[in-house]
Amino acid sequence: MPAGTLYRGREGMWSWVAHRVTGVLIFFFLFVHVLDTALVRVSPEAYDKVVATYKTPIVALLEYGLVAAILFHALNGLRVIAVDFWYKGARYQKQMLWTVVVLWVVLMLGAIYPVLGHAARELFGS
Repeated sequence: MPAGTLYRGREGMWSWVAHRVTGVLIFFFLFVHVLDTALVRVSPEAYDKVVATYKTPIVALLEYGLVAAILFHALNGLRVIAVDFWYKGARYQKQMLWTVVVLWVVLMLGAIYPVLGHAARELFGS
């Protein structure tokens, strides 16, 4: 392969990969959510058992991961729209990606207590 033709995976590629991965994760969450909600019509007792498992600390961590996936997917989606429709978007796509990452980290730090507070209280007491 000639020198200089191998794509080395800069920020744009990792952003593309993360956007696809978060999209697939969100899709599977929605699929499971529809299935467990439909369970109430089949067996209300089984539905209650499933919902009871959602109150465990492990599921709280999964919820935090879901919030992370949705938030990144949404912010990066706005960046993709800006790159596609703003005439200077391609020129500033790298800066916009780092803005998305910083904003995502700040918002995820702010989501720690609301999402994981109940799990922490259950594990460590009030």
